[in-house]
Amino acid sequence: MVLFSLRELFDIVLMTLFVGYIFSGAWKRHRPHEHNYDPLEYYRKMKFGMDWHDLKFSMLVTAPAIIVHELLHKFIAMGFGMQAEFHAAYGWLMLGLILKLMNFGFIFFVPAYVSISGNGTALQFALTAFAGPFANLVLWLIPAFLLKQHAVPRKYVPLAVLTSRINMFLFIFNMLPIPGFDGSKVFGALLEIFF
Repeated sequence: MVLFSLRELFDIVLMTLFVGYIFSGAWKRHRPHEHNYDPLEYYRKMKFGMDWHDLKFSMLVTAPAIIVHELLHKFIAMGFGMQAEFHAAYGWLMLGLILKLMNFGFIFFVPAYVSISGNGTALQFALTAFAGPFANLVLWLIPAFLLKQHAVPRKYVPLAVLTSRINMFLFIFNMLPIPGFDGSKVFGALLEIFF
């Protein structure tokens, strides 16, 4: 059994680039003041009107939360014998890109999803739906714990803080019982199991 098709790998890479670009500039990283500070250095580092360091940082902060979330849905579904495939949500990615270009303060979009087909029990569907938010729960609590214990090297603190906050938001938001979201699927399946 092939874990990833070429299309899935392409979608993961493209979604990562889109999400990185959409959120680039959103995370103001602390730059220490130096005695030889040059205010034009930022613009000299930019190539083609893009701050590539900011793009890489943005991809590193946002993409893992989405990819791990969706892949856990995929692998749990596959573990139950269902077919599951990762997809970049191109329409939503375009919406996110438009919102960024229009300088909206709050950007909401769904960058990716996993299509699942096959038969399973209500419990299997509940576990599959909960797998994504569970990934975000783990990616929220581990950095938060390490930060509280002062176990994160100083240069990685901004990355750990943002990783924790993004995953906290994704966990809480996804667990709301809103139709179409994971929380609705989890609670719906649990109601079916018990009632």
